[in-house]
Amino acid sequence: MKPLVHPTLEEITVEGILYALSDRVRASIYIGIACAECPQMCANYLQVDDRRIPKSTLSLQFRILREAGLIRSERRGVEMLNTSRCREIDQKFPGLLSTIVRCIQAQQADRS
Repeated sequence: MKPLVHPTLEEITVEGILYALSDRVRASIYIGIACAECPQMCANYLQVDDRRIPKSTLSLQFRILREAGLIRSERRGVEMLNTSRCREIDQKFPGLLSTIVRCIQAQQADRS
């Protein structure tokens, strides 16, 4: 099994974060993980914004979030548990993620 890539705090860039969150599905997944009180399984996001997401596409979305440094993933059997790295990123870019998340949530509310 391929090892999971998690960038160090020094390797995380604003450009990588913005790219990862520029997709509506990835943004929704990240907000779900960031707002959760416990690690989230990938399978929790097979349905996002009233759209069914194929497992192969979902895997790609999680990889992009992970490689941008937004989430940390850990294998548990056949499942992957995901947590937000918000606190770590906030050390490097104070307030960046909370601002982006608020803006995405406001945009989603406008669409509703």
